[in-house]
Amino acid sequence: MQTNRTILFAEINPERLNLLTMISDVRGKNSLDDEKIKEINETLLVGSLDEFMEKFSPVVYSWCDAGSGSIQYSLVKPEHIPENCITEIPLNENNDLLNMLITLLDTKRAQGVANVDFGFANVMDMISPRKIMEDIRQVRREIRYTYEKYAELDEEDPKRLDLGDTLNYQFEQASQNYNNVLAMLPLAIEDSKTRLLLGSGEAKQGGPDFKAGLLSLGEDGELKILEMKQEESTELAVVEDEISTSLTEAFKEDYDALNEEKSDYVRELVVRTFCPLSTAMDSTIDRETEMRHYNQYLEFYKKSKDDFVKAVKPLIEKILGVKAFFDQYQVKEKGMQPKLLITNTPLDMMVKSSNLPRLLAYLNTTNDKNEFDNTIWFGIVPDVELNQTDGGKLQRVRFAGNRKVERQGTNSMESLATLMNALLPYRITTFFSFCTGEETTFSYIATEGIQVFKEKCLPLMKKEYSEFVVPCIPNATIIPKDKSGLVLDRRIVMDESGNTALSNEKEDILKMWLEGIYVGAAYEAAGIVAAWQCPEYLKERFRNTSMEYPGVRFDVEADDNALLAATSMTKEISGFTNAIKNSINHTGFGFVFSSDNAKYKDREIKNITVYKARNLLSNGSEFEPIYKTLVVTYIERMLRFSSGDFKQDKILKFFSSNPSSQKSRWDTDRSHVNSILQNGDELDYTIDEKYGICNVQVTFANTTRNLKVQLTRKAGEK
Repeated sequence: MQTNRTILFAEINPERLNLLTMISDVRGKNSLDDEKIKEINETLLVGSLDEFMEKFSPVVYSWCDAGSGSIQYSLVKPEHIPENCITEIPLNENNDLLNMLITLLDTKRAQGVANVDFGFANVMDMISPRKIMEDIRQVRREIRYTYEKYAELDEEDPKRLDLGDTLNYQFEQASQNYNNVLAMLPLAIEDSKTRLLLGSGEAKQGGPDFKAGLLSLGEDGELKILEMKQEESTELAVVEDEISTSLTEAFKEDYDALNEEKSDYVRELVVRTFCPLSTAMDSTIDRETEMRHYNQYLEFYKKSKDDFVKAVKPLIEKILGVKAFFDQYQVKEKGMQPKLLITNTPLDMMVKSSNLPRLLAYLNTTNDKNEFDNTIWFGIVPDVELNQTDGGKLQRVRFAGNRKVERQGTNSMESLATLMNALLPYRITTFFSFCTGEETTFSYIATEGIQVFKEKCLPLMKKEYSEFVVPCIPNATIIPKDKSGLVLDRRIVMDESGNTALSNEKEDILKMWLEGIYVGAAYEAAGIVAAWQCPEYLKERFRNTSMEYPGVRFDVEADDNALLAATSMTKEISGFTNAIKNSINHTGFGFVFSSDNAKYKDREIKNITVYKARNLLSNGSEFEPIYKTLVVTYIERMLRFSSGDFKQDKILKFFSSNPSSQKSRWDTDRSHVNSILQNGDELDYTIDEKYGICNVQVTFANTTRNLKVQLTRKAGEK
């Protein structure tokens, strides 16, 4: 029985199918048929980040506004703008921003250093025009190498056809940005800079017009650089001319074929970018015009990139959240691999009274049957509003300060409560995290504590569903706000002699700020709990693992379990003070991550670990560990399975003292880290004959949890 399928209540791409649309009208239906479940799985269920990116194709839409002279961005496709004016920017491995953030995550993990010591600027430089051009140069080398091999072979040679397939793919990748002006701007910026500063080094002054030269020794032994005659310069290029000319024509033809609205400048820019010729450099350029173009490109690129980041950040953080979910499952031998079902619809839409019956029909099918392949065990709700109170109102703003921007797409506490009430019968443990930002980081909790989060969760406490609600803190910081600045480049200036150079003045340095990038703790928490459900995951970390049981009884807070089952995320700070730890330990509130310094058998633990794993069910003095709820849920489902939907005679066998009964097997097998019953645990039952109810009592050391199931009796039984 799998015990780790997870449902994510979030919208990724509004243009793709969502759970509500696929379930459609459920009037008169209590559940869905097998074909519908299969279709939902094929469309919305993913087992890796790559599968998620393929099925949901996250995208941002851009269009030009002639009125404001700017590029606009939206995560929702605008309906009032002509189709041919909208550019789709896919958020995939080719997107410079997403690629940079994934690289940063992997680099931090490899280095294992805290935020204060990590060189964020080094990795963030990946999205500067200079670095983008370096990537293009690598693509250029690969295309040229492939084309040279291709041109050498006979037309019918099978190897040539294979190389043709490779060239088609390489051209396809190169062509994705032909009509995306913003993507071409870094190329135009570097192209202008190269032509303005030719021969003068990246940061030096652009002197007189370039003239090709040859190094020689004079008759008297004097070292001289002589101007090369035009025919000599041409001879040097003859060898490469044939390949370069063919590639040039191929790129021109490709650009023309893919663009109805053609631009001679962009066409030439594409050619200069992907197949520059040594003889094609124009030795005489209008420096003033070229400088004006360069500075205009650079300023427009900065403004557009700033706007792009603001629009796309919420979606980027969701993508990184899905990556964090799957990253927790670090296993050599794949076993019970976590799967994620994406609803692809906003939470407030899901919990509308007109839509909830659709979700319930789906869960009746997956969670209320004697078949567990599709059972949902966990839920993720990111971005729950925190509504921190601001300081006193200012009568006059004297200095530039933070502008409070109301974040779109956050989930209200009311929507979360409505969802949890609906999920209660289906026993889905749901991890939620608060909106990302400075107020939900390790650094904030290290100084301010957790009281504000506890107060925010009060409406969810002392409810029937409280044991299934798990508040997760703190959110992970990918790039801290104060380290999110990136120098794009410097303006070019011209001196009185007409020479150009990169300016060293502070006001001429163009910098953009990402304003911090974060990942909701709910993704990480659900990911690590889903990972430790797999016996293979536990076996690689603990010697005393049973391959027969899932990880429902795994208590991460016991012994050194948290150190051995650490997350994939790197430590961010040096830890919490004892005062903060005491406040967390006092009631054991929430699913809390720790960034403390720790060692296990002289091995330094460089990753974030789980400090507390509690839900919102409280006995008055402390909150309940989530494993207790998971064990009761597991027993209920095993009982349903073994008894054929709670048939009384089979329930009696389940609990009998016979050594082969399920209860007896659990009783005698208590020595594993994932044993269903461990030392101090007890499992008992009573049957209420009058009402046909089986009362199951599960005792964990000092607390007893009750489970009631309605018996199915044979005909004639009372």
